[in-house]
Amino acid sequence: MSSTHEVSGHQLTLLRCGEEYFPHLLAALHAARHSIFLETYIFAEDKTGRLVKEALESAAAREVSVHVLLDGFGSEDFPVAWLEEMRMLGVQVLKFRPQVARLTFRRHRLRRLHRKLVLIDEHIAFVGGINIIDDTYAKTHTTRLDYAVEVRGPVVTQISHSMRKLWQLVSWTNLRSSGTRVRRLVRQKSAQQEVLFLIRDNFRHRQNIEQAYLNAIFHAKQEIIIANAYFLPGHRFRNALQDAAKRGVRVVLILQGIVDHYLMHYATLALYEELLQAGIEIHECRQSLLHAKVAVVDGKWATVGSSNIDPFSLWLAREANLVVRDSSFAAELRGSLLHEIQDGAYRVARTDWSKKGLWVRLLSRGGYTLIKLLAGMTGYVRKHDNI
Repeated sequence: MSSTHEVSGHQLTLLRCGEEYFPHLLAALHAARHSIFLETYIFAEDKTGRLVKEALESAAAREVSVHVLLDGFGSEDFPVAWLEEMRMLGVQVLKFRPQVARLTFRRHRLRRLHRKLVLIDEHIAFVGGINIIDDTYAKTHTTRLDYAVEVRGPVVTQISHSMRKLWQLVSWTNLRSSGTRVRRLVRQKSAQQEVLFLIRDNFRHRQNIEQAYLNAIFHAKQEIIIANAYFLPGHRFRNALQDAAKRGVRVVLILQGIVDHYLMHYATLALYEELLQAGIEIHECRQSLLHAKVAVVDGKWATVGSSNIDPFSLWLAREANLVVRDSSFAAELRGSLLHEIQDGAYRVARTDWSKKGLWVRLLSRGGYTLIKLLAGMTGYVRKHDNI
């Protein structure tokens, strides 16, 4: 059961999975009075998608200004009929980079809108990794394990600035009018920086999220727990984790046990031996499809957001994370992650890798090489931090 944490003038509610997230989101959408901004990578044609769509249309019927920004690749299958209906009822919908050429490799194909953000009445925001999609992963009939945060307080101004600015940019790029005047907001820092909103883009914020992780890892004294769906960090990130383990810090990685993207999975397997030899714990989540992108350090620093720890999230996609420095909030997230470890996660032993067959080793090495090649072709991989 989620609880609200008071942190430096903010009210933060940690939401685990869609079963907690969507009731909060839908209630806020139905209560909206003035404006709604929603960004998502996937907006699925399923029960959850229909409920959110209807809530947005209902808000527009109340003369709420509603803006929906979808990624052109992740939401490529968004129904045309839904799009036309939403626009007819007053919902403004845009797509981020809608032109996707599947048979050609270009850098811009990987510059995706991967953020999952909602802003309501400039007062309430939701930040996390949960798409607009049913909680159940259809292929295995298991629940997606993911997190979001409902937040009120000063940091909402930063979130508003970022979402409105991106809406303006996409509107201009698509040669469309947003249909509303978007006022310019001045970015503000939250009080004492105990609650931070961090973004990754290809302009002024290329490394903000990665650097926040690295700073927390460098200063860790007791424990680092990272749960990440797609984990393929560069040398600098891996060295930071290994150095922490050498200092006696317990380093715990919670990774996918149920796999949805096999190329990334096999590439990640290529890192297992190196990480295990450094004394880092690896737990594969096998009760649920892990989709989370969260971490807790020393029981007082936590992050929840959309950014995976792989080349595409850290160096290419538009991402958004919330960082919270508060022992109460961190303790709730830590407790949830430890519960996942105890409730069916499989701890990988060093001997497990030595027992892997030749084909697994070849696939892992091949997957790693291919991801490395793709990352290098983008031109964003820094020589000192290659994967």
